[in-house]
Amino acid sequence: MVAALTLAMGVLIPAIAQSAEDHAACRPDGLYLQANVSVPYCNAYDNAGREKMGGNDRRVIGYFASWRNGSDGTPKYLVPNIPWGKVTHLNYAFAHVDGSNKVSVGNAGPNNPSIGMEWPGVPGAEMDPSLPYKGHFNLLNKYKKTYPNVKTMISVGGWAETGGYFNDQGVRVNDGGFYTLADDQNKINTFADSAVAFIRQYGFNGVDIDYEYATSAPKAGNPLDFTVSEPRRARLMTGYVNLMRTLREKLNAASAADGKYYLLTAAVSASGWILRGSESYQVTQYLDYANVMTYDLHGAWNKFVGPNAALYDDGTDSEMKNWNMYSTYGQGYLNTDWAYHYFRGSMPAGRINLGVPFYTRGWKSVTGGTNGLWGESALADQTKCPKGTGPDVGSTVPCGDGAIGIDNLWHDKNTQGAEEPAGANPMWHAKNLDEGITPDYLAAYGLDPATDPDDRVTGDYQRYYSSSLGSPWLWNAQKKVYLSTEDEQSLAAKADYIAAKGIGGVMFWELSGDYSFNAAKGQYEMGDTLVTTLYNKLNKAGPYGNTKSNAAVPADQLNVGISLSGYAVGDANYPINPELKITNNSTTTIPGGAVFDFDYASTAPCDMSQQSGWTLTNGPCGHTGNNNTGGLKGDFQHAKLTLPSWQSIAPGASAAVKIVYKLPVSTPSNWKVTFGGKSYSLSADYPRGSGTTNPTSNPTGPTTGPTTPPTTTPPTTTPPTGGNCTNPSWDRAKVYNGGNLVSWKGHNWRAKWWTQGEEPGTTGQWGVWEDKGAC
Repeated sequence: MVAALTLAMGVLIPAIAQSAEDHAACRPDGLYLQANVSVPYCNAYDNAGREKMGGNDRRVIGYFASWRNGSDGTPKYLVPNIPWGKVTHLNYAFAHVDGSNKVSVGNAGPNNPSIGMEWPGVPGAEMDPSLPYKGHFNLLNKYKKTYPNVKTMISVGGWAETGGYFNDQGVRVNDGGFYTLADDQNKINTFADSAVAFIRQYGFNGVDIDYEYATSAPKAGNPLDFTVSEPRRARLMTGYVNLMRTLREKLNAASAADGKYYLLTAAVSASGWILRGSESYQVTQYLDYANVMTYDLHGAWNKFVGPNAALYDDGTDSEMKNWNMYSTYGQGYLNTDWAYHYFRGSMPAGRINLGVPFYTRGWKSVTGGTNGLWGESALADQTKCPKGTGPDVGSTVPCGDGAIGIDNLWHDKNTQGAEEPAGANPMWHAKNLDEGITPDYLAAYGLDPATDPDDRVTGDYQRYYSSSLGSPWLWNAQKKVYLSTEDEQSLAAKADYIAAKGIGGVMFWELSGDYSFNAAKGQYEMGDTLVTTLYNKLNKAGPYGNTKSNAAVPADQLNVGISLSGYAVGDANYPINPELKITNNSTTTIPGGAVFDFDYASTAPCDMSQQSGWTLTNGPCGHTGNNNTGGLKGDFQHAKLTLPSWQSIAPGASAAVKIVYKLPVSTPSNWKVTFGGKSYSLSADYPRGSGTTNPTSNPTGPTTGPTTPPTTTPPTTTPPTGGNCTNPSWDRAKVYNGGNLVSWKGHNWRAKWWTQGEEPGTTGQWGVWEDKGAC
């Protein structure tokens, strides 16, 4: 660490604005602690482990879509259109994995919107001539000079480019993308190194991985990827973990080298079906935060007509009823509240952001339901279902009859170039439908009201709102069209939910779907109404939740690892039945009869069990009941797991137990072990701060009785030379905090702040180690 010099009273003195001791305190609770790397956490986090966001209390994260650049004749959404003062982070969508397993946005050129395109005559879109590239990247860095607290992330992947990429000619290369990359650690290393080089080159604050999806669920993700994803389903999660761990470590190393902190985030699924195949989502420890895609929860891929992004389940979801979710498990899983609690099971609330859509989803030919809600809409000819739905994937549930034409403005195209019926519209178009406005932009999207009845605004689009779901929709009774929407009321309700629960913030897809009213034209167009609603609610909502546990945890810690493995693949993974392995990395034997307490997400019923001769009891239960109307009642279910009296776990040894639960949970957390009358937290949780303590003896027998005071784990390095050196010998692998004393090479040394791997006697007068004299 190089200290700056400050002039004080005419003398140059070292100015240590943020000591390394602060960096240990600044690391967020539960974030992976990497050995031998001095990560400058305090550059991004305060001393409570909360992200610094220029005075904003919660995150407002917008995805910026590179293809809304006007080159196809549709309305543009450019960097100057971003409401810079109302966002905290921007995710650029998308970069991809190229044929060399590197992060790429293609080759530079005037048609490349990321690094080559220009927009002459557009106010605010003038290029910064000091930068060696053009396009959106140039403008992002130009505007960051005015808004330095806004962080930009390069998002890699996405639905269309998880398993392949679009080349410079716009042709998709189906080379496997993340699916094949994660098969090979050498490829992962290449990718991670390129990610570091990419963000350094283009001025990004970190990397956002949008891998859709690392799951063993059959036929999940983009149908174009099935040929590569299906044969690998059993190992996709393992590869994803390796990928994210490597990225975390490479970004940490770059952070230490550059003296600036680089973020690693991910877009993560909200679907209980996908998450059941995602094991225990073992990547949460590597993420600064998770952006939960709490949308696309219902859509025309099946016949069940319901909300795109409901906040709550109210016990009426027709898809949940079809699968007997309420009667069997007591809760439905296609809602924002359930998905939040899934990740809350292993992460602090503040390291989670909830996703909201700035677009619609919808069906036509809807029958039944209440004003369309929970009705049905099955495509009449099931042989014509879109790829990846209905009979195409062997589903027993018919595909839906998705809305088209005027009700599907942002229509995707299939590989034959035909419209994918989905009811996908930006919210500004939905607002025009709501008010019966025929806008002037229809021709730009290929619609022709004069010749095609499907392209006309006909009938009355009536807005409805369910307070029990937290979801609005439009219902056209004449056309039998249902469009699930978002607006100020629903986003205010979600923002209130985020604020009340201490959640980190909100993420939205995507900026160009927001709306404002153009009074001169008498129509809604791209704007910032929804972003403003979110920002005003969250800007001063108070500090977010920064701890994994809602209760106090033992101050003393044992170096014990927890892992879950052995998950069955796909639909065979029920009930969910992994092996939980406890690995004792401490110097102390954990005796028979030791009790392991832990929390697991309230997304599963409070009835976890075991099959290995241990004792497992549940309670207190955070949520019970026959549904989750109004949200899950608590964050956690609690369990106690007792090591059999005849079994102990020696230093370096492991013990395993098969556990059983019925709905998906992320990795159980908030562990403690009790024996010898004392309780210890576990290093597996990566609690804030650093270092572990161990009992000085190895108690056996009952878990009650006298408490043995913990001491710091003895060092293992060569003892110092010299005389009266009674302090512990310096250990290169050990973390030291300010005030810690060591002896090394015949001298005593005192740490001034947090340090690791810096040898006493080599750090200089202003360095971390203070020479306390010969010994």
